This record gives sequence, structure tokens and C-alpha cells, in this order.
Amino acid sequence: MSSFNWVSIVALVGYLVLALAALRSQHISLGKAARLALIWFGIFLVVAIIFNNIG
Repeated sequence: MSSFNWVSIVALVGYLVLALAALRSQHISLGKAARLALIWFGIFLVVAIIFNNIG
């Protein structure tokens, strides 16, 4: 795995943290925010695996 791939993974995790912070600022419960974050993490993971297999 090249360093560019690691940068992409770190960026995606950063986006998830920002999304979680935005949900918390809207007074969404921590449990619901965590569930949504896990769903988005799964989506990003599937897309990253697909792109990794294509490239």
C-alpha cells in the first residue's frame, strides 16, 4: 500500500470525525451519531476496497 493510499484513508477518517461533530452540534444522541458514523465508515470502506481492486 503506497503512502497516497494512507493519506486517503486518513482523510476519510477525518471526514467522518467532521460529520460526527456536525451531528453532535445538532443535538443528535451519541448512540445515533455513532450508528450513523459506523454506517458511513462501512460505505467508505466498501468504496475504498472497490477502488483498490480496480486500480
